Amino acid sequence: MGTRKQTSLLNDEAQRAVNQSQYQNLPGQIALGRQELTAWKARVATFQTAVKTEPVMEQVSLFEATPEPAETINPFTLPQQNTEFWRWQFSDVGVAALYFVIDYQSELLLYVGETVKSNQRWKGEHDCKRYLVNYRQAHYHHNLESQLGIAFWRHAPAERRPRQAIESALIYKWRSPFNKENWKFWGTPFVGE
Repeated sequence: MGTRKQTSLLNDEAQRAVNQSQYQNLPGQIALGRQELTAWKARVATFQTAVKTEPVMEQVSLFEATPEPAETINPFTLPQQNTEFWRWQFSDVGVAALYFVIDYQSELLLYVGETVKSNQRWKGEHDCKRYLVNYRQAHYHHNLESQLGIAFWRHAPAERRPRQAIESALIYKWRSPFNKENWKFWGTPFVGE
């Protein structure tokens, strides 16, 4: 009896993209219980909710000063995109931007990054992709919902140092748990191999 090739719902181009994906069917990397996961998320959410609801401190000045971008950017109000956006066909490389990886289901800002080419940033290797796979896997294992997305603030300075200064201020302000600067602060469980 001859072998038959299973038909695919994907066209050839889409199937090639899937075959090249860095997202693989990986075994669970983290032995994290449901209660531990929900408690960890609750701690992050409590902190970030306070950041969202705290009024911005304004210094009275004789001269009008422009507020710092890190004080005015709210990642949750930016247009939401799929985390696989980098697979789409773009006519350009994009612009200098800050980007935010968010679990919209739980309203958690997980990662803050910066790029000079917003349409190409996640092509190839990026450690945050692995953290997201681990995060999704933990949610799947415990039948918990997550809705991962990415949002871009496309008004970042083209110069690298000023852009990185804003990124650093946002990482500190929001304490995004997937940024290495905050791993110890949160005891982030998703960053292992």
